[in-house]
Amino acid sequence: MTYNKQKILIICSFLFIPLLLLATFTYYPAIKLIYYSFTNWDGYSPEKPWVGLANYREVFANSDIFKVFEHNFAYFVMGIVQNIVAIYFAIVLNSKLKGKYFFRILLFLPYIMNGVAVAFMFGFVFDTTNGSLNLLLSNLGLTHLSETSWLGREGLVNYSLASTGLWRFMGYNMVIYIASLQAIPKDIYEAATIDGANSMQTLWRITLPNMKPVIQLNLFLTVTGALEVFDLPFVLTKGGPAGASQTYVMRVIDTAFAYNNYGLASAMSIILLMFVVLVLGFQQLVLNRGGDK
Repeated sequence: MTYNKQKILIICSFLFIPLLLLATFTYYPAIKLIYYSFTNWDGYSPEKPWVGLANYREVFANSDIFKVFEHNFAYFVMGIVQNIVAIYFAIVLNSKLKGKYFFRILLFLPYIMNGVAVAFMFGFVFDTTNGSLNLLLSNLGLTHLSETSWLGREGLVNYSLASTGLWRFMGYNMVIYIASLQAIPKDIYEAATIDGANSMQTLWRITLPNMKPVIQLNLFLTVTGALEVFDLPFVLTKGGPAGASQTYVMRVIDTAFAYNNYGLASAMSIILLMFVVLVLGFQQLVLNRGGDK
């Protein structure tokens, strides 16, 4: 056997197990999900009646299903704020600041915490009567805010939940931005300083343009995360009050496990996937067009 054939055989051997695992736990379930979306399966019966596009027609005909996407908007807004704050801390902690490694670790620690544990912890923070947030507001003299029901008001609950995600994931985005900043050649900054550029000009003309691919990546994660939120509202509010914090994924889970309509839930999952692809495609189109200009 020649050297090239041996090399190809070794490469294929190393790729076989990862590809097998990928096909078993990703592609096969995805294909089965598409198949179930065309059936009226209840989740446990051996019969899976074929209904064609009936599930998809039911999803698009029911406006209440898509209305829950309004609740996801708060997570998108807080995700944008999260990225802005992460860029700020990344720039600050990438400078010659004493103790910057300590602050990096401090800001990154929330990300490694378990999501359910974080949700329970913030349940005590947002508690109306004994919560630490209302206690802090009361001590600051903001009595008109100290009795706010952060998880009980329809217009406020989603932003309260989304702020939890901001606290948890900001450090993760910050670390990614720091890595991006460290990849920018120092010579560019030195040349800009010699030309008389100030800090704001350096930020807008050098730093942010060079960080654009990483910003696009984090925006991708922000959009997908905002559309697929589940754990925080499920643990803290169960979708309440009166369904005001129910997200699309929670509606899918309820359809499958509470109402035993796995066919309809599968169709809803496929529609969510297509919606995510469309939104991200539009996002890339806008960002790339802005870059061409």
